[in-house]
Amino acid sequence: RAVAMSVSHSSRLNKLVREQYMRLPQDGRVQVTYVWIDGSGEGVRCKSRTLDKEPKSIEDVPEWNFDGSSTAQAEGSNSDMFLVPVSMFRDPFCLDPNKLVLCEVLKYNRKPAETNLRHTCKKVMDLVKDSHPWFGMEQEYTLLGINGHPYGWPDNGFPGPQGPYYCGVGADKVYGRDIVESHYKACLYAGVKICGTNAEVMPSQWEFQVGPCEGIEMGDHLWMARFILHRVCEDFGVVATLDPKPMTGNWNGAGCHTNYSTEEMRREGGLKHIEAAIEKLSKRHHYHICVYDPRGGRDNSRRLTGHHETSNIFEFSAGVANRGASIRIPRQVGQDGYGYFEDRRPAANCDPYAVTEAIMRTTVLNETGVETKDYAEP
Repeated sequence: RAVAMSVSHSSRLNKLVREQYMRLPQDGRVQVTYVWIDGSGEGVRCKSRTLDKEPKSIEDVPEWNFDGSSTAQAEGSNSDMFLVPVSMFRDPFCLDPNKLVLCEVLKYNRKPAETNLRHTCKKVMDLVKDSHPWFGMEQEYTLLGINGHPYGWPDNGFPGPQGPYYCGVGADKVYGRDIVESHYKACLYAGVKICGTNAEVMPSQWEFQVGPCEGIEMGDHLWMARFILHRVCEDFGVVATLDPKPMTGNWNGAGCHTNYSTEEMRREGGLKHIEAAIEKLSKRHHYHICVYDPRGGRDNSRRLTGHHETSNIFEFSAGVANRGASIRIPRQVGQDGYGYFEDRRPAANCDPYAVTEAIMRTTVLNETGVETKDYAEP
């Protein structure tokens, strides 16, 4: 029998009617959509305004504000929060000359909001800029119907065991490719440094990769790629979840593997610098686990079990081409003697600012223990 897929009502609205309005001229004015991270540290919010002319740089986009009491970021009695534009992209939904603008959130006193992790990340990246840190993050996610059930899975039951789905082809092996390809094109149009995509091990699970990005750019581009993913899914009437273990049982979880190198690691003989960085990471495992998901490691504990291509959350390990290790050195890097390594611990719902900042604090600034240094202090 035909199964009615669980999609949202709004996705069934007539898109041809919408196109009629989207083609109308704007008379030189520009629609700018401000995007920010809400009080959950995982969700993104947005709202739009009109500018009289197209902004040519981020400095041309004015600060704005929003009601923080409606995003779990302020009390109703003192609810105005500042939106400070930090990175601008082309708008793949409303098209040129319209813009998407990623913003930092500041409280009424101009101090960063609790979930504004970009603020300290930027300070750290400025400190280590001479090491030219490059990152590439692999964002796994799972498509759900509007009812919370994995998209394309049987209504009452499960698909066949994992095996044929990873990088699969065919209607019985992959679900939702239209969404994935639309997201890819939208990111390319926006100027997000998306560099690839593939179907993952669990059916309805996908991955896209962003990078290489230097310094603070990594977090900016991954957050915008996430926003675009949620907007594309909205058009199709489904949901993208970044939950690290959306389905219990014998199914792979979802991570955000982080590839990293400094300039000296990328040079001839860089393997010794890679090994030195891994040694530093091995002595600070607990600190990294605590910042690699929004709940201090509790989300990741459901995923990092030592099974399903993960390491055990309580143990640090490293190896060449080992996907069951905390840190993987790609085989080619081991052969060449230089390149990069992959931290496989970050959860799918990690904040990329927190992850990249932690890696720099440990491997370049040589911090130890669970405490972090405040470099703003004299």
